[in-house]
Amino acid sequence: MDAAELAEAVRQELRGVVDPELGINIVDLGLVYDIEVEDAHAKVTMTLTSPGCPAGGQILMGAQTAAESAEGIEKAEVNLVWKPFWTPDRIDAGVRAMMGF
Repeated sequence: MDAAELAEAVRQELRGVVDPELGINIVDLGLVYDIEVEDAHAKVTMTLTSPGCPAGGQILMGAQTAAESAEGIEKAEVNLVWKPFWTPDRIDAGVRAMMGF
């Protein structure tokens, strides 16, 4: 697989990580900003819904575990960022519609 295919495999695994407060996976929630893959190493750049997110540690560890479980990935690094700051506008349009946004 090339880097783009590996990044997509990581993205699919990240869909299994659910924000326990909102019940939505972190990809559809718009928390995952970027996925880079080089030499079987994935770097996931993501955020949380707020700096005080009580489930933050659980979500970040879940993201790392999920990324490392993708076929072709040996190691993953999760980089937490706060810019751009997350807003509900980042939620997938279909999910936003289901939520009434």
